[in-house]
Amino acid sequence: MSAAESQNEYDTRVEVETSYIPEQSAPEQNRYVFSYTITIRNHGTVAAKLLSRHWIITDANGKVEEVRGEGVVGEQPHLKSGDGFRYSSGTIIATPVGSMQGSYQMLADDGKEFETPIQPFSLSIPNVLH
Repeated sequence: MSAAESQNEYDTRVEVETSYIPEQSAPEQNRYVFSYTITIRNHGTVAAKLLSRHWIITDANGKVEEVRGEGVVGEQPHLKSGDGFRYSSGTIIATPVGSMQGSYQMLADDGKEFETPIQPFSLSIPNVLH
């Protein structure tokens, strides 16, 4: 097997599901609450620990909030090859539509640090975007 065919040592991937939480939102006060569920899976050959997160949250007015912190939901999951970790969290924005993107900073068991990108995903109340 050539190097091009071999599996990447550092290959973690993210899937996202979002939902609007109307019972916690107050549109008349420009408060829109969204939950998101993240699944991060290690497709690489080397086990790795999620050290920290970096989020960029943007509302429809162009207001940007950056969030950095250790781990996720108070944990720093260690993912062996093939393992996944799923968690839910939330965010509040001032508009019915917005987006999030970011990255996780990872530390592989062999000492290499690498980044797992989180592609932009939309936050929107149902039936706002067609």
